[in-house]
Parts: sequence; structure tokens; C-alpha cells
Amino acid sequence: MELRQLECFKAVCQELHFTKASEVLGITQPTLSYQIKLLEDELGVPLFNRIGKKISMTAAGDILYKYCHTIFSSLAGAREEIQELQHAERGVLAFAALIGEINEFVSGLLGEFYKTHPKLQFKLYGVEDVTGPLIQEDLDFGVTMLPLEDERFEKIPLYEEDFYFVTREDHPLAGQATIDFEEIRKQAVVMFPKTHRCRQMIDAICSTKGFHLQPQIETATIESLLLLVRSGAGVSILSKTLLELYDKQDLQIIPLSNPSLRREVGVIYLKDKYMGSAAREFIELIQKHVQLFRRNTLKI
Repeated sequence: MELRQLECFKAVCQELHFTKASEVLGITQPTLSYQIKLLEDELGVPLFNRIGKKISMTAAGDILYKYCHTIFSSLAGAREEIQELQHAERGVLAFAALIGEINEFVSGLLGEFYKTHPKLQFKLYGVEDVTGPLIQEDLDFGVTMLPLEDERFEKIPLYEEDFYFVTREDHPLAGQATIDFEEIRKQAVVMFPKTHRCRQMIDAICSTKGFHLQPQIETATIESLLLLVRSGAGVSILSKTLLELYDKQDLQIIPLSNPSLRREVGVIYLKDKYMGSAAREFIELIQKHVQLFRRNTLKI
């Protein structure tokens, strides 16, 4: 079993099309088909079901693809470790964070980290779901909401936080000590789009309460959401992190009850992917600033 054969096999698994896989590899289709045949002959089992122009992996193909993924991840890790051994800190640190306040908090640390790692190239992505790019090995790690029920990932918890009912000071509910979650269904609401993970949390609770959240206004940016709440266009439900990152003067911040809304945020990365020193250092920086951020911010 040769590495080139596994490269061909992996490409076909990803494309599920021999012509497309051959184009990705830069070889002819007959050459690709020959490499797959050699691999199947050696193993003594077919790796793909061929039905006309369509193909799919057999049970044996599924098993080999799982180990193939591990093999190439290990090889990539070996290369990175060797590069670090040679003090070649000139690579790329790629990571992602959920769109919104989590992304803003993480991106705020890049300037500090860059000063001590000027040779590194940084790629920070704001995404709705960090797991996809991690599985495709496009990222070193991601910052997202936990828990994540996926055994492929290692998890590093960072912090837990509550969400709050937010409105302007002259709202009829502004003076209350707490807001029953049921009250949300009666209000004009300004909210993030349905793809936003925080919105999905809120929608899930609304569903358990027996109603469907229908925001008066949806907006993808934090700045516009806060501006709309300040203008009296509606109320919102926002995280403690967001409220601490932005000016909350002239807003009423009220705890939710029945139920309260709480989330956990953490770092995730693939178990079988080598974690370089730069990635480890940046995660440590995030942990350090989380502790400082929580210690120095005023209680809402």
C-alpha cells in the first residue's frame, strides 16, 4: 500500500467522482483508476460501488477512509513539528470564532499576539459553524459554544455566561428585577438572523415554551442591533460578553427567568491534528484574557 495510492483514494472519497478527483490531483483518469485498482487488488475487496457514472464508498472503503484521514493528519503533524524543530515560525495560524461578540473578543487579541510573532501569517474567520472547516483541516482551532457532542474534537472550556433582556430606559418593563421568558412573545423584538448560534438558542427555548419567535427586525451586525434597541424599535436578548464589549449606558439590562438563558464557550480542535506551538500559545492568551476580562468587568 503506497502513499500515492492513498492520496488517490482520498481524493475519490472526497469528490465521489473519478474525473473530478483526477483533476484535483492533476493526473489522468486512467492513471487514477489504475491506482485505485492496485489498492483494491492488494486489499482483496472493492472500495467503491460503481453504478453507472455514480460511485459510493463500500463498507471497506469507509473503514479505509477513516484510517486514511488519520494517516494524512499524522503526516501533516510530523511536518509541522519538524518545521518548529528548525525554528521556522513562518507558517499560518488559521482559526475561527462564531460570528458576533465571540469573534470580536478573539480578534481583539490578534494585535497583541502579532507583536511577539511577526513572521506568522494570521487567518481569522467569523463563521456560523466552526466544525465544518475544522473537519476539512482548514483551521487549527475554533472558538464556539459548548457542549459539542462530537468525539472527533478535543474541547477546552473558557467561560460560562448569562443572557439578558435588553431595552431602553423608558420601556414599560424597564424597572423590573427579572423578566419572565414568556414576556418575549408579547414584545417587538430585534434579533440576529436564524443562522446565528445565539438566535438558535433563543429559538429553541421559545419552542419549548410553545411559541415561535418572530422578530420585528433581524440584523446581522451588533452595532445596528444596539442602535435599533436604542431607537425604540424593539427589545432584544443579548449575552453578557456583548454587553461588556459595548457601551450599555442608557440601556436597561434585566435578568431572564423561567427559564434563564446561559451558554458555555470554549475552544475546540481535531483530536488527531497536531497543535502547533503558535496555536497553543494563542489559546493560552485567550484563556488569560478571559480571566482578566471576567475579573475586571463590572457586574451587570
